[in-house]
Amino acid sequence: MEILQQLTQRQVESLRWIAARQSEGRGASLKEIAAGLRVKPPSALAHLGPLEDLGLIRRYRGKSHLTDKGQRTLQEYLRHHRVAETLFGSLGLGPKETCAAAHEIDLAISHRTIDQICEAQQHPKTCPHGAPILPCRTLSARGG
Repeated sequence: MEILQQLTQRQVESLRWIAARQSEGRGASLKEIAAGLRVKPPSALAHLGPLEDLGLIRRYRGKSHLTDKGQRTLQEYLRHHRVAETLFGSLGLGPKETCAAAHEIDLAISHRTIDQICEAQQHPKTCPHGAPILPCRTLSARGG
């Protein structure tokens, strides 16, 4: 089973929150992550444990940081989501609807299937929101 298929949407939100808050020498605190997820710190911690077990984050001195594997996994997730959005957009859904529909499948779908969808869509460069989509070959080192 691929790493993305082992994650929940809340865990992906945690990865996104950590990525947005971390900078050189600064990680995201549990309190910041909990606030970003709109949950209490013990609930946020429950999402972080599995991410640490999978090697996607490391926690040090009360701060969470994405590992290289975590960065790659987040990039893969964004690619999955944006390719799925493009597929739903081609079916006539508007940008808001494409996002909602993509959230229903983006973690369940395999890398191979996403690559096939991307190829069938003639390798779109952006999603319906204008965000870039990494090409298939960019994510060749998929630890999953």
